Amino acid sequence: MAEINMVVRHAEKQLPPVPHWRFCYMTLRNNFNLGALILHQFDIDLRNAVCVLYLSLYALDHIEDDTSISAEVKVPTLMAFHRLIYDQELQFACGTKNYRVLLNKFYHVSTAFMDLGLSYQEVIKDTTKKMGAGMSKFICKEIETIDDYDEYCHYVSGLVGLGLSKLFHASGIEDLPPGTFFHTSFVFGQKADIIQDYLEDINMTPKPRRFWPRQIWNKYTVRLEDFKYEKNSIQALHCLNDMVTNALLHAEDCLKDISAVQDPVILRSIAGVQVYSFLL
Repeated sequence: MAEINMVVRHAEKQLPPVPHWRFCYMTLRNNFNLGALILHQFDIDLRNAVCVLYLSLYALDHIEDDTSISAEVKVPTLMAFHRLIYDQELQFACGTKNYRVLLNKFYHVSTAFMDLGLSYQEVIKDTTKKMGAGMSKFICKEIETIDDYDEYCHYVSGLVGLGLSKLFHASGIEDLPPGTFFHTSFVFGQKADIIQDYLEDINMTPKPRRFWPRQIWNKYTVRLEDFKYEKNSIQALHCLNDMVTNALLHAEDCLKDISAVQDPVILRSIAGVQVYSFLL
């Protein structure tokens, strides 16, 4: 932990003096410590592109997660997000805690986006477009089957990995085919998060969020929320084991992706995300 804190302090000393970039890096540091640590290992152009990609997708994710936003507002916002990021006055009146700061001052991220090279902009635009459309599909759709579950995890996280692989390719530091690597690694991480966040999601107000597929949990209970009660702990454990087994189906492909990486900085970054997912 002492070594990690030293890395963080060193990274903060390198924050650019330009207000919009300082906002981007401080927001990433305050909200997503692991991502910030990984980010500062890249050269400045790639670092900036990955920073904007992360913040754009985190903003999308929080708009999707905010249960106080009606579907009538949420769906068109998600669908149009890839166009909205060009608006350097863009802000969203929603969000909670640190996410609210990101969304209310998103114009800083849009300004940073416009500073990037066109190849990086195109990757971020394409990734946000696909993610926004995929998230919109599940706003009013329950995750019933394992196929639904895999598709949802592809949209909300697998696309992050594909976007990163395209940025790495565009930077010229990694020769992996763009848009083919790191998808499975990030799907695995998303499934780990969904498993861990069961209680938080099921207790969400004004209505619960249900990301566990009915095809799995319906074998053990008639209502997903029943697992939060101690009297159902044995069945809950059986279901948890089923969910973990499903996530671990991706483990071999994750290791194959990592073993194909040549650049040591990218290797450390992707492997670090995987270790973090396993520790959850």
